[in-house]
Order: sequence, then structure tokens, then C-alpha cells
Amino acid sequence: MGNGSDEHCAFVLLAEFDIDRGAQLTYQFPQPLGTDESLLAHQMLPDGAERQLEDWTIFFLNQTPFNRISPVLALESDLKSGVEDGVEDGSELLYVLNLVRTKHDKTVRRGAVVKAMAICTRHPFIQIFKVRRSPVSSIGPAQLKHRNAQPVLLMALDDYFADPSQECLARLFDAVNAMDMSNAPTLSRDEKLIMRVSERKDIFIEKFTPSTPGPSSQAFQPNSIKKPSQGSNHGHASHRDRDRDTLVTHAGEGGSRSSFDTGTGRAVNQVQSRSRADSLKSHKSAGASEASGPSSLGGSTIWVGEDGMLAFEGLSLGDSKDKDGRGQNHATPQPPQKGRRSMDSNSTSSHVRKEEPPIPVVDMNSRGPKDTHFYTTSIVYCGHTLPTKMPLATFPEEVGDYSLITLIQTFSAATTTVVGPQHPHIHTNGERTHPMILLFNALITNKRIIFLGFQRPAGQVASMVLAACALGSGCGAVLRGFISRAFPYANLTNRDEWEQVPGFIAGVTNPIFKSGGSWDVLCDMTMNSVGIIVHKDIHASCPVGSAASAPPGSGSVIRTGTIRGEPPIGIGGSEEDVGRMSAQINAPPLTAAKSEFSGKADSSDNLFMEDIVNAIQWHFGETLIRARFTEYVQRFVRLAGRYEEEYLGSTKIGYPTASFDPYSQQLGSGLIFPDDVSASRELALNAYRIEGWRRTKMYEYYMVDFQHALQTKPIQGFDVYHQIVRLKTVKNMSDQEAELIMRTLAENVQTYDQVVELLSLLPQYLGGLLPLTFGLFHQQESVRNHTVDLLTTLRMYSIGVQFLQNLNHFHRYAFVRQAHARETKFLRDQNSNNVLLSPPLPNMASWTPSNRSESSLGGS
Repeated sequence: MGNGSDEHCAFVLLAEFDIDRGAQLTYQFPQPLGTDESLLAHQMLPDGAERQLEDWTIFFLNQTPFNRISPVLALESDLKSGVEDGVEDGSELLYVLNLVRTKHDKTVRRGAVVKAMAICTRHPFIQIFKVRRSPVSSIGPAQLKHRNAQPVLLMALDDYFADPSQECLARLFDAVNAMDMSNAPTLSRDEKLIMRVSERKDIFIEKFTPSTPGPSSQAFQPNSIKKPSQGSNHGHASHRDRDRDTLVTHAGEGGSRSSFDTGTGRAVNQVQSRSRADSLKSHKSAGASEASGPSSLGGSTIWVGEDGMLAFEGLSLGDSKDKDGRGQNHATPQPPQKGRRSMDSNSTSSHVRKEEPPIPVVDMNSRGPKDTHFYTTSIVYCGHTLPTKMPLATFPEEVGDYSLITLIQTFSAATTTVVGPQHPHIHTNGERTHPMILLFNALITNKRIIFLGFQRPAGQVASMVLAACALGSGCGAVLRGFISRAFPYANLTNRDEWEQVPGFIAGVTNPIFKSGGSWDVLCDMTMNSVGIIVHKDIHASCPVGSAASAPPGSGSVIRTGTIRGEPPIGIGGSEEDVGRMSAQINAPPLTAAKSEFSGKADSSDNLFMEDIVNAIQWHFGETLIRARFTEYVQRFVRLAGRYEEEYLGSTKIGYPTASFDPYSQQLGSGLIFPDDVSASRELALNAYRIEGWRRTKMYEYYMVDFQHALQTKPIQGFDVYHQIVRLKTVKNMSDQEAELIMRTLAENVQTYDQVVELLSLLPQYLGGLLPLTFGLFHQQESVRNHTVDLLTTLRMYSIGVQFLQNLNHFHRYAFVRQAHARETKFLRDQNSNNVLLSPPLPNMASWTPSNRSESSLGGS
């Protein structure tokens, strides 16, 4: 898993509300955390908890000195050693999922009992302990089978209500730590980017390995290839088999019928394919990927099985084993059940726990996952098997099951108001700045932000904070440093401490923070007054400074860029707007509440948010909304790199701007604009928020991440994203540039990691491989040949095959036809009709002489 620890649960906490003493921390299991018990108790029992029958809240530990843990018995030594880093990047944070329940009881004072139980874990996907799942199996009394649909934390808290003892915490601790995730695939960043925007349920299925061999594992093997149907011959007609996505053609004079697989580009005679498919099935149970006979290209086809997998040159692409031997996760032995090391706690009473026999853990993936976006495992609690789905495509900046759609709908409604003075860091379009863009600007420029949910459940407020962190970080895929300064639920107990954190993002339910809090931006979620308030003293607490100026200590700045435009001295689009904004900035804070600068209704940010709101109204899912904001944040940082290059002389967060040079055959790089005027205008509009971001920790983190990516990314030597944007947007590209782009891609995309990096920049919702396949129709033969070479490399890997299958039939047929023509020409040049040779394609070593002799040759 790569999480740095085998334990899924570090601590279990129990807090209760005492009518005389207030919130009290009753148990800390397996030992005290070493932090303020009053702080933990008030975090677990939020304000107004007695008004909610059930509420789920989230908070973090190890962020700052006031909530840093120090276990007495050093239960986890790496926690203590990594705590300093946790303050900086959040890598060693403890994520706490807390459940507070209120049960009404007329026999007690105030008529209710309030208790809370929390799980402390290193996993940011803490929602796996919260989400209710449908029953799978049950061991125990039949009347308790319905409990299998409940979250494990809820079951444990119910047990504590029935029997208030430390044993309830012990059982929960052992059950969660016995959860087996040893076979869970670990995906790279590029693989996560592909998976999170893909709707296929079998994406990267080759990375799932069944834990034990047997019939179930045979059924699971992804390289099962089914032969095409043997339909009747109807002359020279052709039709499309919709079920198998197979294009069926006829051979011509010979009259022998064969099928043409549009996803692979190779042809297999149907009679021969039957025996070869059966041969592949015979080796499937052993995980073998032996070579089958090559296909006849004389007018026959390549086919895709009903399960979406296909065979290419004897290699089942479901195996996805690249030239470096990657792409397969090997089964690992089942770990023994993890026990706890100590039962000492600060409890008021002690209990002796009887030893129980270990309960076997069910591997839900032994028969193949239904959805490869998740790894399915189980938690066995008190004889109940609770299926648990761990998401595989999340980043550390994504905590819990947040919802960008809910955040956008809350603060994008027509009733949402934005009040307060305008600040250049956050009002990039004056008074017409969209509320969500204002919030994004406040996040990336390190403003102090509070989400206030008066009379709302604390869990709703915490979800808004987590969604805001995802918004600013590009859903965790671009920036980092937000979670480490986030306080999903904060209260008055430690107010002085968390308000000292620079750029905090806090969720509160007490309205006292609205009038006396030290904040810059307040997002009010009160039922009847949803809106965003900019603090009246924001100019005093957040000085603007001057745009296009170097950070302190960097020396003088000389503009060396190529754009001939006005320097970004303001955020308006004209000299009058710049003058008005300058006057506003220099005015006293109280008189700057109303600006004369109105902004533009059709600004790029407003058009972007209009698209997002329309997509939500048309019921597009959370996946697409997250992908669009990831794209938005990625463009912002690329724009910041261009800004630094133009006005500061150089940049360390992006590729240098360069155009294609036909004389030196040098590809272009950097951000692309329609023209210099557009570039100058966009840089001017974003100058102040870029400057605000450049003075934050997030900027330093991104600089380190970008430099690391330059040294470690699989495709080296050129800006891949720039070439893809050129292929998408340029209308009149020269033949020289098109040929160089396709040749460079074909030569530098060979290994599995290189293929994955390229595909991560071509998401399906933006057309997938479409920009590349346009090269199949180029007037220059060399461009077409390089495109065929590139697509041929992609089809050697299962993920590439899936992308090829998503192309329309016209483009797929063009690829297959040209690949067929090239191979036929190559065979003709060899002047041999008995031995099948092939152009230098990947994995040709798997063809044996016996395989080659089986194939028949046909005409072109």
C-alpha cells in the first residue's frame, strides 16, 4: 500500500458529555495520545451535537504543536519521527473520523445521552469506515444480519451504548487492523489520472491478482479471449457486431470470411482463430501469455472478445506486461491478524478481555473486482463481515468523500451574495468575480478562510472544508499544502492556536466567529443567508504589494519575455480600469467596500463557471466536475510559469516558452495562446493572484514537485502537453511540425510508463486519442507512418487497447487499414509467401517458427 504502516487504525477514542463536567474524554485505546484531552473531547463533541441524532465529523492531528500527539509508549515510532514533516506537507497527518450520537432517555438529566467514538488512521480515504454497504454474509444470530449494512464505527458505538466498556474499543481496533489490503494495487500518479476520469469498470484490471489459485482465479483472469461468432456469409456485405465491437468483412475473390478487429489492427482468419483462442484459454489458468499464431492479413480481421480484451501477436493484452516486466501485481501471502500491543488507557475502570480465535478475512477480489476503481476487502466485526471498498485513485490532498458539486451548488445559487471590499488577489474580475473563483483565489493566495454553518450539523461544515481543499489543489493532482492547514471542525477551545496558522481553512458552527474572528474570507452557510463575506480590514491584513515584482531577496528583475504588451499593473482590461483599481487599493479600507470597477461578464473564469454550472444542471457526475477543476488549476500554474518568464526573466515551475523551429528541428514548449494580445491580456488579468500565490508554501511545494517531475517522468526531453495542445488547437500546422511531433512521440513512447504518461494527457472526456489519430489522414506519408507506429505501440498494452476501443469506427478502421497496407508492403518486399515476417513491432520475440508457419497470406 505504501502508506508507511501496516496498521489501518492507530487509535480509537471515546468521549462522553457529562452534565456537570461537560465534554470528557473517557477512553484512549490502546494508549493515551499524549495531547490535550480537553481538546480531543471538544473536537469529538461539537457545538449543538445534542440537536443531532447522528453526526459524522472529521478533524486532523499532528498539524501544529497544539494538536501534535506524543504516545507515551511510542506505539508508532515513525509517527514521532515524521511529525515535523507533517506540519509542512501533511504526509504524516492522522485523519480522525468521528461519530457522535444522541439517544433520548427520559430517565437521565436533560433527557439525552451524547457519546462519540473516533478512529484515528493514516488513510485519507476515511470514508471507508463510514459508508453503508449492502449485506454480503453474516455469522451469528439471524436477527442481527441487518447489521451487515451498517458502518463498523456505528456498530461499535451502538455496542458501547449497550455495554459501556473499553472492550468495545478493543474489538473495533482489532477488527479494523485485521482488514487485509496487502493485495491492493498501488497506482502511479499518471495511472490515477487515467483511472479517475475513466468510466470503464475494468480499467487496469491486470493489476488485480487473485490471492489464491483455483476455479475462481481462472474465471478472473483478464486474458480470457472469446472467439468471434461464426455467422453466415451474405455475399460481400459488411456489418458491425455491436456486442463484440467487431467489424466483419469478406476476403474478396477467395470468398473465405474473416473478421476485422477495429481495436487492434491485426487480422485473424476465423477458422484459425478458433484453435488459437482455445489454445490461449488452456493456458489462462496458469496466468500464461503464450504467443498465438499471427493473423492472416489478406482481407481478414482482428477481433475483440466479448469481454473487451483482445489478442495481438499471441500476447493477451489483458496481461498488460510491458517490456520491463511491469504491469502485474503478484499475490502476497495473507498477513496474520494484527493484534494490539497494549490495553492501557486513562480509563476509569479496567476490563479483562478474553482471547478470541482469529476470524478469517474474506478476500472480495478473489473472483475479480466488479469495479477496478476500488479494492474490495472486508472488516469482520463481532461475526459480521462488512464489505469495504478502498478507492485507488485518490491523492493525499483528497480526504474523505467530499463533493465539489455540493460546494458549487451552495455558493453558486442566485441568492448567494458577495459583500466586502475588493482585493486584487481574490477579485480577478472586479465585482463580477464568480463566488467560486473568489474562493479559489482566496485558497491559493493563502487567505484565512472560515466556513460558518450556524445550526447546521458539524459534518456538513467539515465536508465543505474538505471540498474547498480539493478545489484549491486541483483535486489533489496539481497543488499540495491545503490539508495541513485545514481544520474541518474548529471551536472556541483551541481558537487561539488554530487562528495562528497562516492561511487556515476552518469549519465552525458558532456564530461568534463571524463578528470577532480573525479571518479574511467568511463563507456563510446559514440557512437563510448563504454568501461570502470579505473582511473589511483585508487590505491591512493582506497587503497587495505591486505586481510583476520579484519576491524579497531575489534582486532586480529584468523583463526578458517575448510578449509586447503592457505590464500587469492592474487587474482591469483598460487604463481606466487600472486607474480605478489603483485608487481603490490606496483608499482607506472602510471606503473601499464599493468599487467602481465592474469587471466583464464574459471573462474566461465566468465562462468556465457557467460551463460547470450547466454541467451540474444537466446531471453530469462528480467525476467530470473534478476533472474540469483539475484542468483549471493545471492551466493556472502553467500561466504562472509563463508570467514568471515574461516579467521575471525565468521560471522554475514550467517549460520555457518556445515556438517550433523548422531550421533546427526543435519542438515548441510552454503555454499556448491564440496571439500575443491575448497572452498579454490574460497575464495582466491574473497578475495579482499569481503574485499572491508565489508568496505561499503551495508555490514552494509545486516548484519542488515540478523539478522532481522533470527528472523522473518517463518521457524526457520535450513538453508533451504542448504538442498535444498544438495538435488540438492549431488550424494551419506546417507539415514539418506535424511530422516532427508524430516522429518524436513515436520514438519516445515505447515503455509502459511512457504510454501511461501520454494517455494521462489525453482523457476520454476530451476526445482521448482523437488528436493523435488525425495524423492517419495527413497528406504526408511519413506523418501517417509515424502515427501508425505510435498507435501500434499503444495497442501493445491493455490500457492502450482500451483507449483505441473508444475511438470511433472510422478512425479505428483507418488505423487497421494502414497497418495492414504497411505489413502487406513489407511482406511483398521480402518476396516470400511461406514465412511470415513483420515490421519491427514490439514483442515480436514471442513469435515462434511453429506459430509463423500456421498463418496464411492474402493479397492487399
